Amino acid sequence: MHRPLAYDGLRFKIVYAVCADRSSPGLDFYDALHERDQAKLNKLFQYMGDHGRISNEEKFKKIEKTDFFEFKSHQIRMPCFFSAGRLLVITHGFVKQSDSIRLQELRRAERIKTEDESFAKNIRQQ
Repeated sequence: MHRPLAYDGLRFKIVYAVCADRSSPGLDFYDALHERDQAKLNKLFQYMGDHGRISNEEKFKKIEKTDFFEFKSHQIRMPCFFSAGRLLVITHGFVKQSDSIRLQELRRAERIKTEDESFAKNIRQQ
């Protein structure tokens, strides 16, 4: 099993993280979204994948004091991190309820990142 692909661009390949139980919270969240919200995120994935950056902080920005970034479409957030090999890995998604990101969402992103890195390491060793 490989990481599910969100978009394979000229500059970055955008993938969904895989947890220890082989689930993919980011893909599950994306699949549950309405088609119009998926289309908005697809445009962001495509632009980032092909151009290597999104300068509009209302669409993509670094999450302060972390190694994470987030794709943003109105209240929809999809945290992600950069990985070796031109990869941008989406951990999960959530609907933002307040002005700041809840600590539990950051902890969840960290846990998923740790599990995904272990998954990726095991795939390389096979």
